[in-house]
Amino acid sequence: MENAGVGWIAAIIIGGIAGWLAEKVMSSNMGLLMNILLGIVGAIVANWILGLLHIQPLAGWLGYLITGFIGACILIFIGRVIRR
Repeated sequence: MENAGVGWIAAIIIGGIAGWLAEKVMSSNMGLLMNILLGIVGAIVANWILGLLHIQPLAGWLGYLITGFIGACILIFIGRVIRR
């Protein structure tokens, strides 16, 4: 998160928005805390995947929102696969 130039409070807010967006797109039903966790952990996962692909991680608030959204969608998908 520090590499993205986003502080902890902003990470919570942006993570919540990213998690909420992923929840709506993936037709999932989760609470506020889970949305925040999905957004923050999703951003970490997406940045890790981008690093493996040698793609420069996105920076700033918008970059954190995009990577959080993508990562949260990935985590929701993985959760559904494991539950089956």
